[in-house]
Amino acid sequence: MCGIVGIWSSNAGEATELRTRTMADSLYHRGPDDAGVWVDVQAGIALGHRRLSIVDLSAAGHQPMHSNSGRYVIVLNGEIYNHLELRGELTGLGYPLIWRGHSDTETLLACFETWGIEGTLKKSVGMFALALWDKQTLKLHLVRDRFGEKPLYYGWLSSGSSEVLVFASELKAFRTYPGFCNPVSREALALYMRFTYVPAPYSIYQNIYKLEPGCLLSICGDFTAPLNTPLRPSADQGGLSLRRWWSLGDVVAKGARNPITDETEAITLLEHHLNEAVRLQSLADVPLGAFLSGGIDSSTIVALMQQQSMRPVKTFTVGFEEAGFDESPYARAVAQHLGTDHSELFVTAAQAQAVIPQLPTMYDEPFADASQIPTHLVCKVARQHVTVALSGDAGDELFGGYQHYWRGARIWANMSWLPYRSRKMLGTIVGAVPSSALDSIGEMINTVLPGQRNLVRFRNKAQWVAERLREDSNVGGLHKSIVSKWKNLAFLVKGASGSITEPASLLDDKLPLSGLKYCELEMMYRDSITYLTDDILCKVDRAAMATSLETRVPFLDHRVVELAWQLPLNMKIRGAEGKWALRQVLYKYVPNKLIDRPKAGFGLPVGEWLRGPLRDWAEELLNLHRLQTEGYFYPEPIRIKWAEHLGGLYDHADTLWTVLMFQAWLGRSN
Repeated sequence: MCGIVGIWSSNAGEATELRTRTMADSLYHRGPDDAGVWVDVQAGIALGHRRLSIVDLSAAGHQPMHSNSGRYVIVLNGEIYNHLELRGELTGLGYPLIWRGHSDTETLLACFETWGIEGTLKKSVGMFALALWDKQTLKLHLVRDRFGEKPLYYGWLSSGSSEVLVFASELKAFRTYPGFCNPVSREALALYMRFTYVPAPYSIYQNIYKLEPGCLLSICGDFTAPLNTPLRPSADQGGLSLRRWWSLGDVVAKGARNPITDETEAITLLEHHLNEAVRLQSLADVPLGAFLSGGIDSSTIVALMQQQSMRPVKTFTVGFEEAGFDESPYARAVAQHLGTDHSELFVTAAQAQAVIPQLPTMYDEPFADASQIPTHLVCKVARQHVTVALSGDAGDELFGGYQHYWRGARIWANMSWLPYRSRKMLGTIVGAVPSSALDSIGEMINTVLPGQRNLVRFRNKAQWVAERLREDSNVGGLHKSIVSKWKNLAFLVKGASGSITEPASLLDDKLPLSGLKYCELEMMYRDSITYLTDDILCKVDRAAMATSLETRVPFLDHRVVELAWQLPLNMKIRGAEGKWALRQVLYKYVPNKLIDRPKAGFGLPVGEWLRGPLRDWAEELLNLHRLQTEGYFYPEPIRIKWAEHLGGLYDHADTLWTVLMFQAWLGRSN
């Protein structure tokens, strides 16, 4: 895992070694082991790199790195897991005659010279963001992996009378550039308030964008900046060409044409592909371990790791003092059964809250998934023992783990026949019930249900259903309402001049022509191209990189993903239970009594904290005068929710946290 930066300008004086090194050094946490800068003054191009040494710890892995012929120069963030196989294939072709070292970066450069850029990318198994300078054609190529595991921002900064193209792994590198003054994008802010993250291809700053997953951006020397909106694939504009080199939509459609209907075959293939993914991602020249929550996803990864290992796998979890939020006993039980070397950090509320001031710097743009706190804490404890940790992320999106898939489908099946006006009225009635009354109803229901069937957080679930009943009349609208925190954004976010216009997001893109016959599958696809990349993977990358820990995600080996989309819905979701096929694999290693329980998530009692120890901090950020002076929000809806939350009428923790994280980021950025 590393940090990459670069500058390209028609004014050669802009691309200096000092500026590039300063940008790279702002990403020290991503690569504390080594640093490098390469500058071509005549071409006006500079590349910078911070290295976290994982494979080939020697100087032979130093970057920026030149290809054997000297044509290409690369900076790479990530890992090419199958680089040894690629190297063997190249050696069989007689190229190159001598390898300088055994790094995956050197292998990748040789592949580019042999098979070209897209040919190499399609052969590669891994997570990566890279910049490749072609000395022969004077083109810069920016590439991001299939799912966006590794971040890559690019954009334009004003410098005198010229526009400078800059790219980097994190936005903090942009802010080190002399005279940085890109304003906050009000449109991106509106999207953030809806989703709790800034979705690709936007960033929180104007004229700076995220490269979308699976995309290749090629830039010629006569480039011009897209001034107001990001490029979308496939596009050619002013010397820039953006293409998808890999598409999940194509995978979905292909899987629908080639389904696996035999359950035994499906389980056998799934176990095989996961074993291979774990094997490849367990290769490292540094200590390696895994996160273990005791849930299905992480337990499956750890079980397969332990099966392949001659020694106990190092596993890590965090526990919390708040009842209903501590899953450490489940992780401990699975670790004992598998025989792992398990480390557990027990965290008090005060310790968790102490992380909050670090979040604006850690995430570098507004980000409001409160599980960012425990994620950082588990990364911190893991880094004390290992340099690489495998995670169970992406299992929910691939195998139907989120409750809103079957709950949403059930709501849709039961209510879609009602006229929208009637549905909206019913949702309004349910939503008007005070939180305290919903808590009492939940307690009454649990008195007559068996213990293992008890409803968890009934109040939140009832409020969730009420919101859904009031939303749009198609599956896409239903899903958007499920993942949205704030609605009516024109009455919340102030435009720079006049009312705000919320831009389209990837959720508004056309769906694959086939493969999404059922409501659940459509929601899984939509989550995979948005929430997975911009929330889950972003959360883990920033939380881990803040501690210089590399994380790997075996479920996102593209062969596993392709297989998952060949499985019919009933091998993912049966009744009100997801991950059927994945469970069958896990049950070979861990008894179901240690696994089967209601899904609670990696959460914290933020709502209670805001009424208690965090109240003064929140009140300062939500102060009426401050909101009015800063001018990004209409204060009224925020102040109303804050008052209702403090009074215990409703739990507005999710929506308030979104505002608080922006306010905290804004205060740190100014």
